[in-house]
This record gives sequence, structure tokens and C-alpha cells, in this order.
Amino acid sequence: MGFQEAVKSGFDHYTKFDGRASRPMYWWWVLFAIIVAVVASTIDAIIGTPIVSAIVGLGLFLPGLSVAIRRLHDTNRTGWWVLIALIPLIGFIVLLVFYLQEGDEGDNQYGPPPPTSYVPATA
Repeated sequence: MGFQEAVKSGFDHYTKFDGRASRPMYWWWVLFAIIVAVVASTIDAIIGTPIVSAIVGLGLFLPGLSVAIRRLHDTNRTGWWVLIALIPLIGFIVLLVFYLQEGDEGDNQYGPPPPTSYVPATA
């Protein structure tokens, strides 16, 4: 899965908290979110108000949470593990390890393995 496919999938599945997301899908999404945040911060610095960053943060929150939960599902963990991020430093490290781990190769309790190419969301 490439950058464009991962971003398109992230937005198409922004309310889909079931299923699984592969490592490339998750990390391409993270790269996209970082790039957009840097651009928004630059625009905010130019205009002197944090409004663009606030709008971007609100717009990327739900799709980012969705892809993070689906990534945890790929490693056969419940999405509730995202709450461990509330523990300073330790939570971030634990989640980073989970996100870096290889996903289950076959089916698990969260469904079949994620597709290797983009699959549009169904209504």
C-alpha cells in the first residue's frame, strides 16, 4: 500500500473502528498527518493565529483514531489499548512497540488480514 492509497483509505474508513490496518497503512497515515500538521503550523505562524492547526487537528482526529485502533486489531489487541497513551512516556513507548509489531498473518478475532492495496469503503 502506497502513500496515496493509505491516505484515501484513512479518510474513507474514518468511522470504521472494526477490521484491521496494516503497518504500511498506519505509518503512511502518520506521515501524512505530520506533513499536514507542519504545513498548518507554518500557515498559523504566517497569519498569527492557531485557527488552521485547530481545524486540521479536529479534521484528522477521528480518522487517526480509527486507523490506530484498526492497527491494534491487526496485532490481535483490543482498541482500548489506545488509552494507555494517557500514561506519560510509558504509554507512548508501549503503543509504539505495538504499532511496530508484525500483524497476524491469518484471520484473527477482528477479521481477515488487511488488504495490501486500497479497497474503497462500502456504504
